[in-house]
Amino acid sequence: MSLETASDEIKLAVDLIQLLEENQVPTATVLAALAIVQRDYQQKQAAEGVN
Repeated sequence: MSLETASDEIKLAVDLIQLLEENQVPTATVLAALAIVQRDYQQKQAAEGVN
């Protein structure tokens, strides 16, 4: 599968991983930040009434 035909979430994940690796962000920092982002977007999704 090429990146051009990948789903939007795969493309975003690849971009994020590349950004984090290029900036040498520590793994623990990345995981903590992703947990915050996930909670935030889950709250936004709930407020929008989307499952």
